[in-house]
Parts: sequence; C-alpha cells; structure tokens
Amino acid sequence: MLNSVEIQKIIPHRPPFLLVDQILKLEPGVKAVGLKNVSINEPFFVGHFPDYPVMPGVLIVEAMAQVGTVALLSMEDKKGKLALFAGINGVRFKRQVFPGDQLRIEVELKKIRASIGKGEGRAYVGDNLVVSGELIFAIAQA
Repeated sequence: MLNSVEIQKIIPHRPPFLLVDQILKLEPGVKAVGLKNVSINEPFFVGHFPDYPVMPGVLIVEAMAQVGTVALLSMEDKKGKLALFAGINGVRFKRQVFPGDQLRIEVELKKIRASIGKGEGRAYVGDNLVVSGELIFAIAQA
C-alpha cells in the first residue's frame, strides 16, 4: 500500500491535481488499485456545481490515468519518466460521484511498448461501476 507521499515519489502530480489518495495494490507494469476520497473541500466543487456538487467526469478519468501511471512508472525502466495522455477510448459514465463518496479505481495495463502504453480502467463507488474505458499513455522523458 502506498500513501500520497509515496505516490508523489512515482508520479509528478501535486495537490490540488493529485487525484489519488492511496494505492492499495500495485503490480508494476501490470495493474494498480487506488482510492480517491471525494471531499466537499475539493476546489472543483466551488463551480461544479454550487447547488449540486458532482465530481466532473473528466477528473474521474484523470484519476484513473494517475492510478495507471503509478503502475506504469513503477517499472524499473520507466522510473523518472512522464506518462501523458495519448488517447481515451470507449469511456462510459454510469453513475455520478458526490462528496462523501470513495472511488476505488482499478487499472490493468494491457500493452506497453517503448513509448506507448494502453490500459483498461474502471472506477467504482462501493460495488457500483461509475466509469470504464481504455486509456492510452505516451511515455516521455521528464
């Protein structure tokens, strides 16, 4: 298990854009499972939406990418590099996410080549699927 300080040693994201609080399971180059505790104190809730706070879907996808990036950049030959979005395919939103929810994010890396990686991501609140889709990463020098 990794806490937020340990996560920041692997990926470059920092608050308020670090969207993963813990990594529960990690198999470098294979998969990772992370948690995001969604708090009403998140800066995006100020404007999204003041009378109906709902976590933006794009940030849930970003949280999935960050979990996948932990799995990718934990590989010995990828340490110290950057993982950037190269594509997002087949993303489907199934449920809204509200303050007080806890997102469990699972990303399995399907294919990794020299500078490109693909993963399948899923985010859940409890046992309910919230978002699923394919994430494509471009690996660059930091």
